[in-house]
Amino acid sequence: MKSFAAITLSLMLSASALGQQALFDVNDLTSPQQNPDGTVTFRILAPKAITVEVTGDFLPKKVVNTPQGSQEFDGIASLKEGANGIWEYTTTSALQPEMYSYKFKVNGMDFLDPSNVYRCRDIASFTNIFIISKEKGDKGDLYNVNRVAHGNVNKVWYDSPTLKTKRRMTVYTPAGYDKGGKYPVLYLLHGAGGDEDAWTTLGRAAQILDNLIAAGKAKPMIVVMPNGNANCDAAPGEWDKGMYKPTFMGHNASKPIASTEESFKDIVNYIDKNYRTKANKQNRAICGLSMGGGHSYGISKLYPDMFNYVGLFSAAISLNSKGFDGLNDPDQKVAPDVEKQLKTMFQKKPALYWIAIGKTDFLYKNNKDYREYLDKMGYPYEYVETDGGHIWRNWRIYLTEFAQKLF
Repeated sequence: MKSFAAITLSLMLSASALGQQALFDVNDLTSPQQNPDGTVTFRILAPKAITVEVTGDFLPKKVVNTPQGSQEFDGIASLKEGANGIWEYTTTSALQPEMYSYKFKVNGMDFLDPSNVYRCRDIASFTNIFIISKEKGDKGDLYNVNRVAHGNVNKVWYDSPTLKTKRRMTVYTPAGYDKGGKYPVLYLLHGAGGDEDAWTTLGRAAQILDNLIAAGKAKPMIVVMPNGNANCDAAPGEWDKGMYKPTFMGHNASKPIASTEESFKDIVNYIDKNYRTKANKQNRAICGLSMGGGHSYGISKLYPDMFNYVGLFSAAISLNSKGFDGLNDPDQKVAPDVEKQLKTMFQKKPALYWIAIGKTDFLYKNNKDYREYLDKMGYPYEYVETDGGHIWRNWRIYLTEFAQKLF
């Protein structure tokens, strides 16, 4: 009869063998597969599924009417079941250079692609990503990690006296920063539902800056990506509120004691004190997407001597006194305090005031109203209009173009 110790050892060895098998058990399906003709094939093993679909921004958009107006959503396509329960879909045409996101729907339920380890979080959901590049310098190449000198990306905790808490931000320092010298600073702000991780994951900011700087198309700069939710100290799960479910406007149970705009000087002061910056207006820029565009709009007019370059990407702009709550207010009459702040800011002649938005963006009218006001007042700005709506594909383009105009 075997001893208890021998039986225990046998069980432990069996469990270890199973663990090793799981460790080295590699999914041998290729998905997504980039084909020689430029199409892309998606595959998933789902032998008992009734329906399998793929949804992503590589498919034609579908337009849905909402209370906020027409909005675009990712298209959807059906996979066909083949041998051994493997479902497959190939795009009907070649995909252009870009970073794309997608996920599967199996029997109507969302599933990430088990064959693709590359994924990003957007608010409370994950999608897989892949990049298409056809030649040096195209968008896909710009978003890729290439053999160039790389900057460093750090998560930094700082004191915010205004908000009476410690908060986290992401800071990019360009290649060569460790060798000395002072640098200009770009403050890059995320949209509603985002946090200090958004621009480095969904936005590919580090890759864009690395590649632009290496090509001599942008000047070496520090890029500061703060958490724009004044009611959150950091990204979900990264501060003392624990693993709560992310929401569209941050952590709902926390109420800030000051606004993002009011507390922004804490960030600038920390960066100028702890990094080798050219600490003056001429060497500071601020830009952001959606809510972050609204913050850039508000911060730049609240502190007219702080930023010489302002970029508004699909910005949530309200000319009345209601702020974000007034975005859908049909009465966009300019509030006296807003008028006064804008007048002061433009009198100080910022080097660049840059506005960009997609033709089908649900904030298009707000931006159109704002541009009409700027035209009426004779305030100078540059304007870029692209196809598409309120999407990361546009915001990566806007960052790429804006960064090349700075300093």
